[in-house]
Amino acid sequence: MLVFKHLLMLSGVALIVVAAAIVAYDFFLKIQFRRAAAGGVPIAKPEPVRWRMTTVFFALAWAPMLIAASIAVVSSGEAGVRVSETSGTLSGTLYPGVHFVTPVLEHVETFDTRDKLFTTGVAEDAKAASGHGKGALTVQAKEGLSLGLAITVRYRLDPKRLDYIQSHLPQPVETELVPPVVASAWREVAPNYTVREMFSAKREEVRQRAAGIITAKLAKDGVIVEEVMLRDIQLPPEYAKGLEDLLLKEQQNDQLSVQTEMQQKQVRISELEAEADKARSVKQAEGAAQVKVLEAKGEADAMQYTLPLKEKQIQQSKLEAEARKESTIKNAEAAAEAKVIDSKAELQRRNMLADAEANRIRVTASADAERLRQEAAVLKQNPLLINKIVAEKLSDKIQVMMVPSDGKFFFANDVMKSFGAPGSASSEEAEPQGGSH
Repeated sequence: MLVFKHLLMLSGVALIVVAAAIVAYDFFLKIQFRRAAAGGVPIAKPEPVRWRMTTVFFALAWAPMLIAASIAVVSSGEAGVRVSETSGTLSGTLYPGVHFVTPVLEHVETFDTRDKLFTTGVAEDAKAASGHGKGALTVQAKEGLSLGLAITVRYRLDPKRLDYIQSHLPQPVETELVPPVVASAWREVAPNYTVREMFSAKREEVRQRAAGIITAKLAKDGVIVEEVMLRDIQLPPEYAKGLEDLLLKEQQNDQLSVQTEMQQKQVRISELEAEADKARSVKQAEGAAQVKVLEAKGEADAMQYTLPLKEKQIQQSKLEAEARKESTIKNAEAAAEAKVIDSKAELQRRNMLADAEANRIRVTASADAERLRQEAAVLKQNPLLINKIVAEKLSDKIQVMMVPSDGKFFFANDVMKSFGAPGSASSEEAEPQGGSH
């Protein structure tokens, strides 16, 4: 909106410039015509001055300028009030944003509503050092001595009472109102306290009383006090010197008091340690005597129980010996019974093994007899199986040898011939014609 306001102002100024340029141009043409006529140079007569067009442009120029003048923009951190040329300051606060006023008859006065600092004494930051800081505020204490106070007051204007501030207070408030009120408050409070009280004992109380007075006075005028700080107190040189000496003496006195108290405590500690050692020795002696009495009593009591205990031990030993004897006898009897049982079991085992062996022999003999009968029957039917059986028995000892089919003394030749010849004789009539080698 602020840009729009500036554009309207520029457009109005531009229209005024255009109107002035038209009039100037027309007058320039008239002057040129008069010079040419005086010199005898023929030239066309210029048009009359365009006053009507100029008036129109002037009239049009006032419209955007009046619109721009009716727009008031309040920036962030500020607030404003309307001031009328006929009625004075109007009630109501204009907060940040765009507002419309009656052009020419009204305008807006803006105030900074952010926190501000009023500082006296040595500046502690760059802002105070750049010009906002002032010399120390001089006040008089109860003794009549002058003190320099370094104070800082943080305050802000009450936005709801800006119309009152504008119409009743001197402007600007930051320089015309706040400094005298702050100075008067401190000068009102300081005479009630001594220098020493203000410097150390009641420093916070002084600050709180001054802060209450400053807050109350400025609140009536629409100024809100946020905080009042007492940063430093500058003492008179002579008083500071005397106070320093006094503080040193008090410090020395305190040190002597502390040393005296420590020595007294050390003496008391020594006395208590001696009493403790004495009591400890007495207690140790009493304890040793009691221990000896208890040991003697314990030995006497122990003798009363020793003899019965020994008798019980002897009886227990006798019983244990009898028990071991009975246990040995029972173990021997059990061992003998176990040996008898083992002997009977061994005899039964051997009898069972003998029976089993006899049965095995009988079964084996019957099987061999049966096998011989079957073999005899087979050999009777096939006499040549004898040669096969012999060959099988000697298979791992026979070496193969190639001989002519008509070789002599070779029983295989006869066998082959007997198989190959028709009407060969039975095995009972055949006779081997060769021997084995």
